[in-house]
Amino acid sequence: MEQVRFGLVGLGSMGLQHAKTIMESVREGRLAAVASRNEKHISVLRGLPGGDALCVFDTPKEMYESGCIDAVLIASPHRAHVVQAKEAFACGMHVLLEKPTGVFTREVRELNEAAERSGKAFGVMFNQRTNPVYRKMKEIVASGELGEIRRTSVIITDWFRAQSYYDSGAWRATWKQDGGGVLLNQAPHNLDLWQWICGMPVKVHAFCGFGRWHDVEIEDDVTAYVEYANGATGTFITCTGEVPGTNRFEISMDGGQLVYENGRLILAKPETPASVFIREYPGGFGQPAVTREDITPEGEYPMHAGVIRAFARHILYGEDLVAQGCEGLSSLMLANAMVLSGWTGKSVELPMDEAADAAFEALLVGHASKSKERVVKPIDLNVASSFK
Repeated sequence: MEQVRFGLVGLGSMGLQHAKTIMESVREGRLAAVASRNEKHISVLRGLPGGDALCVFDTPKEMYESGCIDAVLIASPHRAHVVQAKEAFACGMHVLLEKPTGVFTREVRELNEAAERSGKAFGVMFNQRTNPVYRKMKEIVASGELGEIRRTSVIITDWFRAQSYYDSGAWRATWKQDGGGVLLNQAPHNLDLWQWICGMPVKVHAFCGFGRWHDVEIEDDVTAYVEYANGATGTFITCTGEVPGTNRFEISMDGGQLVYENGRLILAKPETPASVFIREYPGGFGQPAVTREDITPEGEYPMHAGVIRAFARHILYGEDLVAQGCEGLSSLMLANAMVLSGWTGKSVELPMDEAADAAFEALLVGHASKSKERVVKPIDLNVASSFK
């Protein structure tokens, strides 16, 4: 095999972007087929170089069984992810899945088992892991050179969305079809980075605003507090209703602090680790001298193209994936635990056990049964230039 023949499931705005990325930026693969009935976006692809040879199918299974693809990238609405991915594995496909890997943890555990049984490649689209800054942060934390983590803080409130965004699709912003809000749609990237770099906490307590800023059912504002096994604590704050918003990731360790904000990674390092200074300093009010250094790494940030290229190279040459599909469980578990805590007002122990899984799923089903049909209002792409 010289190139991976990709199929694409779902041709909405994200699916169309992935299709263009494969066609224009992934030399290790080519887009061979799509399963979609979006005639407008199919026409767009037909007009691109190589688009005239594209095979089009009405259903994913027809495409899986066609013999014209080796792997599939699934970019459909969340509720369909697990079903379509399991079907693909059963048909012998390699699977690259958009985030989130599912809506609740039980179904994702089952998907991970199906992937393992299939023996096929399974990746998840955590494209922000390709950012050199986050890779540098992970390298420093994992090295232990700054000691144990004492506190983590993620403020990711620049995921702003207008009401028109939620109104642009019938599946958006309902428990029945979307399955969640900011924690499932926008912040999975940040939840993934948080646990990828800092590890999973053992307890979470969250306060969720359901439709706080928009006319929606789902959570659009979340503040969560977590505890780690070593006694460290952390906070995670996100919303889609704040302007200008903040994107800040802070990790405080015994021997220093990492802060990523405004595109720069700053390392603040005391002359003496905090734990030593606390025990040994005799002067009461002093603190160790601190040096600050900009350690922002240079390097390519290939985003989605980087994930897709790595996935293709994994199939062709056995190289590492950017993110294994099974890793999608951790960020989803954090999201589920936060929403469960928001619904019940109680802390949730991690990892979630069967009882917690069942409690979340039951509450989700209950909320989904009350979901209202949404009136779709297509986004007006001409309004941006005139709106003040």
